[in-house]
Amino acid sequence: MNVSKQDELLSWMNKSVTLLIKKLSRNDCLWADGREYGHQNGVYIPAEVRESDFFPPLLNTNPNKAHIKEASFETFWPETGEARTSALKHYSNKGPEMHFTGVPKQLFSGLTPASLLVGGRLKDPVGGAHHWFTTIDSVSEEAEMLEAMFDLEADFHFRLLSPKPPAAPEDQAEILIRELTENFNAGTLQTFINSASKLPASEELAAAAQNSYMQENKLTSLNPFSISNPGDAIMRISRDIEYKLYKQAELRHRAAEVLRIITEGGKGLAESIVRGFPQLDATFLSASQHRKSRAGRSFERHIARLLSDGGIAFEEQAVTGGRRPDFVMPSLIVLNDKSRTFEEALILSAKTTLRERWKQLAMEKFDCALFLATVDDRVSTDAVDDMLKQEICLVVPESLKKSKETCYALKENVITFRTFFDDNVAEKRPHLRIQPA
Repeated sequence: MNVSKQDELLSWMNKSVTLLIKKLSRNDCLWADGREYGHQNGVYIPAEVRESDFFPPLLNTNPNKAHIKEASFETFWPETGEARTSALKHYSNKGPEMHFTGVPKQLFSGLTPASLLVGGRLKDPVGGAHHWFTTIDSVSEEAEMLEAMFDLEADFHFRLLSPKPPAAPEDQAEILIRELTENFNAGTLQTFINSASKLPASEELAAAAQNSYMQENKLTSLNPFSISNPGDAIMRISRDIEYKLYKQAELRHRAAEVLRIITEGGKGLAESIVRGFPQLDATFLSASQHRKSRAGRSFERHIARLLSDGGIAFEEQAVTGGRRPDFVMPSLIVLNDKSRTFEEALILSAKTTLRERWKQLAMEKFDCALFLATVDDRVSTDAVDDMLKQEICLVVPESLKKSKETCYALKENVITFRTFFDDNVAEKRPHLRIQPA
């Protein structure tokens, strides 16, 4: 983990009155990788940000071109240590977005899809600059930190926010504080800790998240043939709803554990913290590792719910030849039948984030179509092209397929969950549906 970069980012955030976090579109950064990708030379800023007080006001300097408003201002870029004279320009006859130029090209080069522009309006200027900016690669730990710190949801595109992370909802925080205080004063803290000693099992959280989504959308099932955008539904359930439920349970669990450590570690608060630091460190490390490990299995549970509610025949985690595909359709018996046709079976693998792990699937040859489902918006063009060579079809949420922030739109081997269920199951393989959906 690049602790120094995280610390520097946090330092600049704390110097700010207001922060801007924007997910970069491919056009916002590809220009830095070569002229063949375009001549944008900067970032487009949404109208909502342009109309706020984050940036300097735009002025018309040419009465003959009243549709053009612009401003020059000083910016500081901590990662390169340079001050820049940047520019803002809005062509009202071309749309609501504003062009932000005069940025360090090297910071925008080679970025993974869905990377971030992060900046702040400073409390006190640095030199002549009242604003600072940097880019954060989407696969970095800094990006993960920001997503967790500010609860950036799956459909996040940009946000103006306070440098202070949002607190837990008042009612939840107050209830937990009252419970901890009452148990501490009554000498029953250990009993409370024991009651919160285990986080909910992944299947419990998955079911709770699914039920919450169905109630929110007035659904009686997660039948993918009845939901207009089943991929977006899965992304919302797995990346937003379930994560919030998990964080509520985690807060209760970790708060009790931290209170136990600092009340048992010594005679005073300072001594307790110093002597209990190794345990505190282990607790927070465990929290970070547990967050990362829980997501993958939950994603599989949500896909299994789609398949089940859609009346689709499947076997989950079936072992064949030392391999364990996430989903075999319709069954392991059919998959292993040497007399079947190519279209009579399929493999659906599921990974919330891909990184290099998709290559495991490429090694598994089953003489049937291979599909890889994900809610990851950070997959590179090269990775998608490599999947095409391996005859792997990527299945993504509907909003990610058409997003300007991903590389999916024009890729023939990237389809939506809607297309997967309609074309590759219902139309091409109707025998997979064991009951009317």
